[in-house]
Amino acid sequence: MNPMHVIDYRINGDDMQFVEIELDPNEAVVAEAGAMMFMDDGIALETIFGDGSPPSSGIMGALLGAGKRVLTGESLFMTVFQNQSATRRIVAFGAPYPGKILPVNLRELGGEIIAQKNAFLCAAKGVSVGIAFQKRLGAGLFGGEGFIMQRLQGDGLAFLHASGTLYERDLKPGETLRIDTGCLVGLQKSVDYDIEYVGGIKNALFGGEGLFFARVRGPGKVWLQSLPFSRLASRIVAAAPQTGRGGREEGSVLGGLGRMLDGDNR
Repeated sequence: MNPMHVIDYRINGDDMQFVEIELDPNEAVVAEAGAMMFMDDGIALETIFGDGSPPSSGIMGALLGAGKRVLTGESLFMTVFQNQSATRRIVAFGAPYPGKILPVNLRELGGEIIAQKNAFLCAAKGVSVGIAFQKRLGAGLFGGEGFIMQRLQGDGLAFLHASGTLYERDLKPGETLRIDTGCLVGLQKSVDYDIEYVGGIKNALFGGEGLFFARVRGPGKVWLQSLPFSRLASRIVAAAPQTGRGGREEGSVLGGLGRMLDGDNR
């Protein structure tokens, strides 16, 4: 297990959150490239190649870590922020879109969790950010988040980001939950994950829930998000007039009346 840096933190905001992390002298935190919001004087940043694995793993270890991050759709690089002053300093990281920041103590969760590909925000230095392959082909092809998810390992604090409202559920042994595939944020390694066909031609074609559910079975914790960013983005694209899919009433009497009723007269 990698040696962890013990960090203090405070989460600010409601729907557009950011996390302040207070670092003692020589403590460090690793974050996604571009996630930093602000930092105090005395904190130095270093861009690293790969997933933050210890330098003792050598060049091959760094290349392997970088390859893992490419597979999960992340940048080749991460950034380490270290307090090089003699007193406590603060660095803050902002969420990339509206939602909630979830602090997870890996030590309390068995030293490992599995998360959706873009959920990781930052973590105490020493937490390893790798990949987790779905064992079942069906879960990989139709599970919403794909065949590859992120694996966070260590015994320190990590911070995930969820879109919309965050919901935590602690499943008892054998307890099953069916979830929209895009709403799954993360799960403990003890939780079994698979996909399940919605069932019925009408349900599959016209139910609006897609062809498959994600099915998780306890024991263990799962974290869900109420509004996957992909769903929000698709609604925005569909409503945008310039895409040719939204604003169908533009230029018609109905369209003008609709804009007057909803207050959009631009």
